[in-house]
Amino acid sequence: MRPATVAVWDRAVRVFHWALVGTMGYEFVAEAGTAWHENLGYGLLGLLGFRLIWGFVGTRYARFRQFVVGPRAALAYVRAIKQGHPARYIGHNPAGAVMVLGLMVMIAATAGTGWAMTTDALWGTAWIEILHRVCAYATLAMIVAHVGGVVLASMQHRENLVFAMITGAKRRE
Repeated sequence: MRPATVAVWDRAVRVFHWALVGTMGYEFVAEAGTAWHENLGYGLLGLLGFRLIWGFVGTRYARFRQFVVGPRAALAYVRAIKQGHPARYIGHNPAGAVMVLGLMVMIAATAGTGWAMTTDALWGTAWIEILHRVCAYATLAMIVAHVGGVVLASMQHRENLVFAMITGAKRRE
């Protein structure tokens, strides 16, 4: 008899995810320019570096090749969401895959522009500060969209995806 659940997100992915959630949450309330804000920004780069590597050498559902799809597949999935009957995926769905990659890029851009503001060449330069702020707020908007997508997918598939990201398991069927 097959078990009712399947292991999807390994411990490394879950620790990465929740460390990212906590760090990003703190970054948005921390005073800019403080040592905590800067050090956690470097921590975010470290987390992203780990996830990038794990996306190539990690377990099945952690690997990018398992969930990254082209634009056509992602758009088709978004159309299916709008029609109310998207396919269920054990790992990331195509919209989730786009969000994962987009968030990784935006968090890297935010952290990278934050680092650039500490360099001799760009310290005190208005445009880099503006770009950092734009990246940070764009990332926040994407996080809100991500949470909304998780809630919507949880309702459409009658599955608690937040709980799945805590336990690492989803129902098999």
